[in-house]
Formats: sequence, structure tokens, C-alpha cells
Amino acid sequence: MDIAGNAYFVTGGGSGLGAATAERLAAQGGKVTVFDLNAEAAQEVAGRIGGVAFSGDVADPAAVEAALDGAIAANGPLRGVVLCAGIGRGGRVVGRDGALPLDQFEIVLRVNLTGTFNVLRLAAERMSKTEELPSGGRGAIVMTASLAAFDGQVGQAAYSASKGGVAAMTLPIAREFSRFGIRVMTIAPGLFHTPLMAGLSDDAIASITKDIQYPARLGKPDEFAQMAESILANDYLNGEVIRLDGGARLSPK
Repeated sequence: MDIAGNAYFVTGGGSGLGAATAERLAAQGGKVTVFDLNAEAAQEVAGRIGGVAFSGDVADPAAVEAALDGAIAANGPLRGVVLCAGIGRGGRVVGRDGALPLDQFEIVLRVNLTGTFNVLRLAAERMSKTEELPSGGRGAIVMTASLAAFDGQVGQAAYSASKGGVAAMTLPIAREFSRFGIRVMTIAPGLFHTPLMAGLSDDAIASITKDIQYPARLGKPDEFAQMAESILANDYLNGEVIRLDGGARLSPK
């Protein structure tokens, strides 16, 4: 699939991996819609890349439907969706104050897993009704899991469960969507230089990158964006989870 001239919808596009992906797709000639809970951040990124912005909760069906319909009205039929929205709250299952409150577990799953599925299902419904591309098929959906889906650390039970769910549903959804000609892939990024990491000291960064093989550094958001672009462009990538982590295998703590 050619990136240029086609329409893309990026969740979590107001910052971090999502913003980098929106920027890269726009730079390649894509028509990009930025969706983020932070309306101001979404508008800023969209304004910078000549895109369209909508704000809302990825787990809110009405907000997502309105944004998808607005994106299609502005840019034409969707050909690519990149799902980067997520939260990374941690907590031990049994900590100093007792058992982890259930609502803290549920909110992580709501955003990372239910939110991802909500956007995917509504976007795919619309994509399934479009005409086929000249190259065949109707487009691709890229989800975001995490290294924690496989190497979760102490305190990451909720986060690992949410990202493990994303990884696990990749193949069955890809199999289902084969009849529509819609590919489904997932990127499982490792430790990336996002706003979450911005306030860390050099010593802290050295500590968290010690388990990365090579290059032993935080990933760059544009490296994630490059992978997302490659997946969208390569029609033979489907039904797989790609670890993008420098060969990292995280220790228990």
C-alpha cells in the first residue's frame, strides 16, 4: 500500500509514539487524523502536519464513531489505523496497603485493551465497506502492545494483562479480517523515549536500559513510527506481533 494520498487515523496522536507516527505518515504524503484524549495536544500535532484533529476517550463508542466519521468526511476512506493510545499505571497486586484496588486494574484494561478493541472494531467496520486498493485489499490496522506483554515486571500485572490481550487478539482478528482484505499487525515496543521518560535522570535511564542488548539506549519515537509505516506499506505483513526493543529481556524488577 502506498502511504501517499491515503487516509490514516492515529490514536494517542497528541504525544509520544502516536505523534511521531502521525508526523511520519504526513511527511510521506498521508492524510492523517490525530485522535487524543488531550484536545489541545491533538490540535497542536494536527496543525503542525496539516492534519485533522479530534479528541475523546478511546473506550467511548460515541466519541470514536464521531471522530472516525469526521476523519472520513475530511480525508476520504480510511486505509490505515495506528492505535497508540494507552496508559502505564503500575501497582503491586498485594502492596503495603493491601490488595490492589480493583478499579485500578480495570482502568488500565479499559484504556489499553478495551479502548484498542473499540477503535479497531469501529474502524474496521468502515474500512470493510470501502473499495479495494489498486494493490488489492482495503488497508491495515496496527495495534500497540508492549515488551511487558512477554516480560512483565513486578508491579505490571494490570499493564501486562492489557498489553498481553492486545498481542493475543492480533492473530484471530487478522484471520477474521482476511475476508475483507484488512491486515492486522501489532508492534510490541520496549523502552522508548516518550514524555513518560522525559523527567528521568541519566542514572535512572542507565538503570532501566541495562537489559537492552543493542543499541543499549531508549528507543526513539520515530523508530516506532518507521516500523508502523513499514507495516502499512508492506502488504505481506499480517497477523504477527513484532518486538521493537533492541533485544531487551527485562528482569523481574
